[in-house]
Amino acid sequence: MKLPPTSIGESASRRREVLRVLRTSPDPMSIVAIADVLGVHPNTVRFHLDSLVGDGQVEHVELDRKGPGRPPLMFRAVRQMDRGGTRHYRLLAEILAVAFAGERDASTKALAAGRAWGQKLDSSLEPVLTDPASADDAIDHLVNMLDELGFAPERRAADGEQQVGLRHCPFLELAENRTTVVCPVHLGLMQGAMEAWGAPVAVDRLDAFVEPDLCVAHLALQDAVK
Repeated sequence: MKLPPTSIGESASRRREVLRVLRTSPDPMSIVAIADVLGVHPNTVRFHLDSLVGDGQVEHVELDRKGPGRPPLMFRAVRQMDRGGTRHYRLLAEILAVAFAGERDASTKALAAGRAWGQKLDSSLEPVLTDPASADDAIDHLVNMLDELGFAPERRAADGEQQVGLRHCPFLELAENRTTVVCPVHLGLMQGAMEAWGAPVAVDRLDAFVEPDLCVAHLALQDAVK
């Protein structure tokens, strides 16, 4: 069934109206009843209901059958927040970054937050890290984890030191303006993950933007940093 020609904006508006009617009704409603409230053709309501049911915002309701004949299809709004709307996680990240930056010892607190997150990460990476893990296995595991998180990592070595280069920052715009908050979170994340794995290697420090397209995490054997 096709909806009569209309603009995308009009179609979205009509769909919201159908959903509004169902949300304000204490009881399930039939297609005809919804159409009567809105003053539109039942086929228009049926079209939008198909979309709303597909999106999980509306559900069918089975009524007890009374008397002969098939009971009309009844619908009600699913009682939940609209999961089809846009997300603004960057705004949330900016709010949290500003809140951290405004506190005393912002970098220390951001580091602790990142470490706590890293310790709780339940990685499903393969191969599973054995206990105790070798330094090489732990570094490879760290690189794999950072890759899954979107950091585009690369294992490096310089002057006998093991490093992990990060070629992408999932929070680039925030990191450029809130380096003292975002970068310690990333450092803490790596440190916390290594601690949770019982790795014999630690993430000593993170140098941000050593090149326009590179941050570098410096690693050290744990005996060397005690």
